[in-house]
Amino acid sequence: MMKKVIWFAATPALVAGLTLWATAQDKKKEGYTDTPVITGQKWKVHDADRPVPAVVTPAAQVGSAPSDAVVLFDGKDLSKWKGPKGEAHWKVQDGYIEETKGGNLQTVDSWGDFQLHIEWASPAEVKGSSQGRGNSGVFLHGRYEIQVLDSYENLTYADGQASSIYGQWPPLVNAARKPGEWQSYDIVFHAAKFKDGQVEKLATVTVFHNGVLTHEKKEILGPTQHRTLAKESAYDGKGPISLQDHGNPTRFRNIWIRPIKSYDGE
Repeated sequence: MMKKVIWFAATPALVAGLTLWATAQDKKKEGYTDTPVITGQKWKVHDADRPVPAVVTPAAQVGSAPSDAVVLFDGKDLSKWKGPKGEAHWKVQDGYIEETKGGNLQTVDSWGDFQLHIEWASPAEVKGSSQGRGNSGVFLHGRYEIQVLDSYENLTYADGQASSIYGQWPPLVNAARKPGEWQSYDIVFHAAKFKDGQVEKLATVTVFHNGVLTHEKKEILGPTQHRTLAKESAYDGKGPISLQDHGNPTRFRNIWIRPIKSYDGE
């Protein structure tokens, strides 16, 4: 009995498709299975079976939100914020929000470990001195303040100037721009850990002020205090982002956050 033989024309499209398929199969095999296990991990060196990290699309413009970020303020409304008595009452204008003596703002949602980007500007017209110039703050978990202040040629105590962990650690350098110019904070925060109501590990923070490193994995001693020693106390390890109303018309814009999670390959 004769068998029928079916022939396929090797069209360019077919060749391209087979090439992509073969490449995909090869990709699955990249890595090794005969290497030693990495110390403290379950994976081998260059492990072929180790899952690769998720793909995140970076923003086209530096400082804008990447694809996996939660945008907290996009210049339009305060729907993701609330005030002391409920609704947020800060002024929204020209893509920014401004303090209006309506009390602190805080996010509706809470976060654990995160990367935060926020931009701010002190008043262009300088009034006052020391802590009276563009004073505000970014509170992590509503507990720990990264100071906002006009620190351009403005003498004040070291642990109270812009980018300080208020009342605890001065920044490594003063990277302040001139009054009225937009400035940025990029913050990486890891929450404190507790066991049986006791501190097992203090919170840590890394801060870039206008792209300049001002804190690197600095331990936070406890919730921010004024003229009082900070001391950590147990909580659930999550909290909101808060913006301080200190009576100065400081402005904020382009606020986004990325929860920090371990990827599946760890």
